Amino acid sequence: MNRTATSPPTQTRRKMTLHQKQNLVGWAFLLPAALLIVWMCFYPMLRALLLSFQSGVGARMNYVGLKNYAFMLKDSVFIQSLKNNFVYLLIQVPIMLVLALMLAALLNNRKLKLRGVYRTAIFLPCATSLVSVSLIFRSMFAVGGFINVTLMNMGLIQTDINWINGSAETARAVIIIALIWRWTGYNMVFYLSGLQNIDSCLYEAAYIDGANGFQQFRKITIPLLRPTILLTAILSTNGTLQLFDESFNLTRGGPSNLSITMSHYIYRTSFENVPKFGYAAAMSYVIFILVAILALVQLKVGDKR
Repeated sequence: MNRTATSPPTQTRRKMTLHQKQNLVGWAFLLPAALLIVWMCFYPMLRALLLSFQSGVGARMNYVGLKNYAFMLKDSVFIQSLKNNFVYLLIQVPIMLVLALMLAALLNNRKLKLRGVYRTAIFLPCATSLVSVSLIFRSMFAVGGFINVTLMNMGLIQTDINWINGSAETARAVIIIALIWRWTGYNMVFYLSGLQNIDSCLYEAAYIDGANGFQQFRKITIPLLRPTILLTAILSTNGTLQLFDESFNLTRGGPSNLSITMSHYIYRTSFENVPKFGYAAAMSYVIFILVAILALVQLKVGDKR
């Protein structure tokens, strides 16, 4: 009796390679953070986009198409807030970045004594509570405050200037000064980090070749700091277009909404006045589009790769 031994079918098991295991472990660590970002960032952005095409409150929300966006063209307060944001952007950001770069170049000198104290003192306003900053600036620029008294003692003015509520120019000037005072040190830290990564041999070689300090700054420092300058320009533009705290705490948007910012107006539209969440969402998307366009322009202009 012949028995043919039948062997069981061989099952080929694919073993994971080391690279695949590493990828799997990496995704296991990234997945919770990715889900949190999608839930907390991208989902609200999508909901805000849908909300911008609606009008009403709560269950009475109705689809209105592009009416919210069209209404912005006729909204004098929004147009004024848009102008104010660009005034702050065009004046404050260049002054702040140039000042931060100059301070970083000065404080990068190894021969300077107490440079750590100076760095801390310049950076400290960034870490100060904005409520405290607002109280200090409101008292300094008040009628009879430190600024008016100092200018009168110097003979520059004869009577007190109502900086905060007197005119649009003075109110904007207070916001610009507060922004420069608060954020210059923050950008200076970025430039200091970039300067410390530049080899000192380059400056020594330029000095031997006869280049003075300004030529070294223009030919060595600026080109090698181009990525850092581009980063700070994009961050500063983003922050200025979303400016809220200084307008809300310093000037309250006054006088007569002449210093109000877009984010401050969005807050008023959502919470202070009769709630118009659809219109507020539409304005927020205008800010988003402006930030994206300006960041893209800065990348195209500043990145030479």
